[in-house]
Amino acid sequence: MKNQSICLAPGPSELYFTAEDHLKKAFREGIPSLSHRSSSFERHYQTVVDGLRQLLNLPTDYTVAFTSSATEIWERSIQSMVDERCHHFVNGAFSKRYFEIAKLCGKEAVASIVPDGSGFTSAEMCEGSPEVIALTHNETSTGVSMPMEPIHQMRIKNPTVLVIVDAVSSLPYPDFDYTKVDSVFFSVQKGFGLPAGLGVWLFNSRCVEKAKHLQSQGKLSGTYHTLLSLADYAKKNQTPSTPNVLGIYLLGKVIQDMLQKGIQAIRKETEYKSAVLYQALEQSSVLKPFVKDATLRSRTVIVADAGNERDRVMHALRQIGFEPGEGYGVYKKSHLRFANFPTHSREQIERLADAIASLS
Repeated sequence: MKNQSICLAPGPSELYFTAEDHLKKAFREGIPSLSHRSSSFERHYQTVVDGLRQLLNLPTDYTVAFTSSATEIWERSIQSMVDERCHHFVNGAFSKRYFEIAKLCGKEAVASIVPDGSGFTSAEMCEGSPEVIALTHNETSTGVSMPMEPIHQMRIKNPTVLVIVDAVSSLPYPDFDYTKVDSVFFSVQKGFGLPAGLGVWLFNSRCVEKAKHLQSQGKLSGTYHTLLSLADYAKKNQTPSTPNVLGIYLLGKVIQDMLQKGIQAIRKETEYKSAVLYQALEQSSVLKPFVKDATLRSRTVIVADAGNERDRVMHALRQIGFEPGEGYGVYKKSHLRFANFPTHSREQIERLADAIASLS
């Protein structure tokens, strides 16, 4: 049964409004018991690939691979594409964790770090010859987003480097130019409105060539989910190990729903809803946007600073059917995080804005 409260946590978040019907159909069709070596599974895999190519405008040299989570992709990307050095742009807790994982993998990881609530507005030429530049488009912990221009300029500034973008809590909203980045990844429990347990890794032929080079040098690390093993099985619409078959099926269905609505309509609606919510926060006497620079504010995870009023505000919103996300880490007791994903309707966000306006 559907929860009566509207889940505004930034992941797991509210299920896409068609997910329940797709789930019921999946059980009727026996999808949870489907073999991942069957032709039926291969068709569902291909549905996701074709759908993502159309929805995100993916170039033909991009591979679509599945993992257990986006957290796994942090590790696998470092293992498969970094021999010695990588450079991370850290603007919050999750981008910092990606950096820390690189160090745990034994790499010479360097970080450009900004204070929480601020971000990066220009591309940098990275010194020390890094092999990978790791960017976080949308920092889920603080609601900071990296503008498109510096992301796309990073390749121009560093032409031989692989540019990897963590878009876990922003896709399908951002309009990346995939010819100017090499890998993007996400997980389905946020913008795609599905149960947790599936990471989606998009990577191009430059990434595959780098992994092949490391393999030829005896330097490719990792085991069953190296980039090369994922890429080889993806050619057959299969996976190296048993995947989340149900999650892949549901993702294919939701992507088709999104294509029917249209990605431009989704993007315009996302921008409208975020504008309504930020305006409510700006005018509130109780809540304020944590990110002060409007050009760096996320459109999909809006973070409000409630200070000592957080518990009271949380209780008031719960009383009228909203379940916001708590703050992350050191901000757990002072912040509220509001997801603004495709499944959250204009009407829901407008009602939330009205509720914020009524706080005093």
